[in-house]
Amino acid sequence: MDPYDELKLNLSHNSRSFNLSDLNPDLSGSKSKKDLESDLDAILSNLADLHYKLYAENKRSVLVILQGVDAAGKDGTIRQVMRGLNPQSCNIKSFKKPNDEELSHDYLWRIHNSIPSYGHVGIFNRSYYEDLVEPAIIGSLPKKIFKNRIRQVNFFERYLSENNVTIVKIFLYISKDEQKKRILQRIHDPKKNWKFSEADLISHKNWQKYMQLYSNILNQTNKKWAPWFVIPANVKYFRNWAVSSILLRIFETINPQFPNISIDPDNYIFE
Repeated sequence: MDPYDELKLNLSHNSRSFNLSDLNPDLSGSKSKKDLESDLDAILSNLADLHYKLYAENKRSVLVILQGVDAAGKDGTIRQVMRGLNPQSCNIKSFKKPNDEELSHDYLWRIHNSIPSYGHVGIFNRSYYEDLVEPAIIGSLPKKIFKNRIRQVNFFERYLSENNVTIVKIFLYISKDEQKKRILQRIHDPKKNWKFSEADLISHKNWQKYMQLYSNILNQTNKKWAPWFVIPANVKYFRNWAVSSILLRIFETINPQFPNISIDPDNYIFE
């Protein structure tokens, strides 16, 4: 399968809205774990070469947005997939609950300063989509403001796209049972205790609300300049392979090139 084509949310879906329940989170493709992990190594090698060219060319940037419920695998995806990128030109930003200073500004204020500069890749572990999701889940976001934020996010992403920022939006989709399994691991595995918080339990309790809300948001913010890719993420090795394959395809489409020498070296004499 080609993850770029098959996991990209169809822009013509408007006749029938996409629903996360339509997707099988256990999807793992037709290849074995061994084959996919071997493919992943080759993909990451090619990705590293293209990332280096992007850095050298210095004409555009790539913004990768990772969204998903608690325990969906955002950290693991970053750890496994982004290891193929050059740390010198790759920035990872995790957006936690806004602090007092951030709350004194509009909700996109803290985002804009973290947009990657040209030649760089920026990875958002959660993003401004949290400013739609979390307040809507607890009922503190009026419908009018929610609608306004959908419009503002679409405009913001189009603005970035028109200013040479390629946006890649990844939603990691796991099942409720898989989330429960991972939360229990956080509780019982001493090496994972640090990951556990009350938010995990609240997320699991509100599972259906999250699925309905995310389905709605994915439908309304899936645009040609900032498409969504919905990744079945119960199977971690498939998730890693799928995300890396999508990134490679996007870098190949950008097709960065090493710049030519801007001066004539023949005019200079080496001593």
